[in-house]
Amino acid sequence: MASQKAIANEIGRAVQVAARNGKGWYNPHMAAAAHAVVERIPMVDLILDVRDARIPFSSENHQLRNYHHRARRIVVMNKMDLASRTHSQGWARYFEQQNCFSYGVNSHNKESVKGLLNFLQAQIRDLKRSGHSSYTTTVMLAGVPNVGKSALANSLHQIGRISAAEKGRLKHATVSPQPGETKNISSLKIASHPNIYVLDTPGILPPEIHDVEVCSKLTLTGAIKDCLVGERVLACYFLSILGSGDEYKKWARFSTYEDERSLEDQKAEFTSASDSDVKRKRQYRTDHTQDFIVQEVRRTLFETISTYNGNPENELDLKELIKIQFTSLREAFQVPAELGDDDAHGKVAAKLLNLYRTGMVMTEEYV
Repeated sequence: MASQKAIANEIGRAVQVAARNGKGWYNPHMAAAAHAVVERIPMVDLILDVRDARIPFSSENHQLRNYHHRARRIVVMNKMDLASRTHSQGWARYFEQQNCFSYGVNSHNKESVKGLLNFLQAQIRDLKRSGHSSYTTTVMLAGVPNVGKSALANSLHQIGRISAAEKGRLKHATVSPQPGETKNISSLKIASHPNIYVLDTPGILPPEIHDVEVCSKLTLTGAIKDCLVGERVLACYFLSILGSGDEYKKWARFSTYEDERSLEDQKAEFTSASDSDVKRKRQYRTDHTQDFIVQEVRRTLFETISTYNGNPENELDLKELIKIQFTSLREAFQVPAELGDDDAHGKVAAKLLNLYRTGMVMTEEYV
């Protein structure tokens, strides 16, 4: 879609300009972390190339691009719960054709992490048979920022310790939705007999990214800080992607409120709540992650896209549709009426990006 590409290019160019002006991501800390990761690679037994399952190409780690030791590298597509199953299956086939091991995981799902741990133990047994590993095995998690390396390391550590029935205090790697929170390489034990340790490393990006579309996708998914382009522009990019796919059509059921109470019924319940529930009601209504608000957002997105008479492939029409969506989402998110348009649209953008990044509203982007 030409207009969607125009927004992506706008974001990508803004990110590139910020990077060239020294306002980007590659600071002395990241440079030092990149050097430390490169130094550790020859000393580990297995490398997990962790990527965002929504953008497995764009989230490739440039440090591992020329690392061709097939038996010692596994591409781990994390955040599988946020990605289209069809597209993820396509990527799995692609990596298989490239003679590259790959595995899809949701780091917040116990059974999914157990499956990955079993898979890793099988790979490590193969390494031991071929003489490539000692009694203690070290696995490195490497990737760009915010692909979920620390969350995955914590889950592997917790489940591995429980499986081994080991006692003692659990360690925790720092987890944050903001890129760049992991500052140092940390080691966590994930299995015993034989011992397996995982190294959680800081997210690394190259000093400069030449592909503007890769820049835009990394920024949309949170690998690059929002402040380089602004949340409103990123929300517009998300909306342009959503309208070009079919994911929003799944939300048609929210338009008629079939098999569930209407939003009006829920509001009436809040109105009739006892005084002791008033405080809880206010907290509930301002939390955009609550089910009834998420459903209202989905309904709004479905109706604004499906009833729009313009052509979203036309740049002017797309801008008009997005303007309509921002206005409608203001009510869906229950943004206070007294706020001016700039402040209200800023809140809408921030809330919408959060719902996208946590999987409550999704696209079927294949990149």
